[in-house]
Amino acid sequence: MASFDSPLLLGIDGGGSKCRAILFHPNEGVMGTGLSGAANPVNGLEAAQSAIVDACRQALQAAGLSADLLSRCVAGAGLAGVNLPSCFAAMSEWQHPFAELHLTTDLHIACLGAHGREDGAIMITGTGSCGFIDYQGQQTIVGGHGFPQGDKGSGAWYGLMAVQRALEASDGLAPETTIHAGLARVLGSDEPLGWVEQLAGQRSTAYARLASVVFEAAEQGDDVALAIRHEGADYINRLARQLLDAGAPRLSLLGGLGPLVIPHLNDEIQAALSPAQATPEMGAVYFAQDQRQSGVHKEQG
Repeated sequence: MASFDSPLLLGIDGGGSKCRAILFHPNEGVMGTGLSGAANPVNGLEAAQSAIVDACRQALQAAGLSADLLSRCVAGAGLAGVNLPSCFAAMSEWQHPFAELHLTTDLHIACLGAHGREDGAIMITGTGSCGFIDYQGQQTIVGGHGFPQGDKGSGAWYGLMAVQRALEASDGLAPETTIHAGLARVLGSDEPLGWVEQLAGQRSTAYARLASVVFEAAEQGDDVALAIRHEGADYINRLARQLLDAGAPRLSLLGGLGPLVIPHLNDEIQAALSPAQATPEMGAVYFAQDQRQSGVHKEQG
């Protein structure tokens, strides 16, 4: 470590289902990567902190360096949930193991990465959904209200819709749907009450894994699935239009559900989408570099 003429940087992207970290040096580029579990502090502060440390240790070890060097690394972290003031405050009080920790939202780092530090907007369609714009020094979040009260058009929302429609059909209150067979396959039970028991009290990730059932049934021409897919795409269309109308010079759609969603968006929205220039983890590195350059230090202690 002493041979480096500037600090090693850790870029951390902490979401509701996983935490990714990269180890970066300006002269070497990305030196190592790490992947661990969920890192949304809303769903557990200690679990999120543990996931962050685990992913960062993995990144150091992948670079052939000792995990003990965490204390000499500068970390930039974008986390889901820290848009909530109480959550940001709790994470800011963390006695973290890094030399410095610069904290922001996962949306911010995703936008920084997607547009190479330039103005732009992003939409995320993964476990959750959200829109974010960084334009002329102003940052605005659209949506991102969490599951189940928000996150429309997300994987969790599609999964919830699938379960609700299939349960209604099983009671004879709605048309039969091939979604039933898909849920039976994924959940390992053909009994609707078994689904209810299995999903009771589960978080968004448990529903997000059911999203593919809707898209598979829609491809088979199932009317119920087609209606759900249309409703989800309509929400993302409206989200995109609001971000574009706000002046976003570039717009990127991120998240694991993106490839399934994009073909069903309006043609004008599809045409307006630009590929991300870099990953959210790299955006977290940019954020840490910018914070250091501006003289903002978040040192341990």
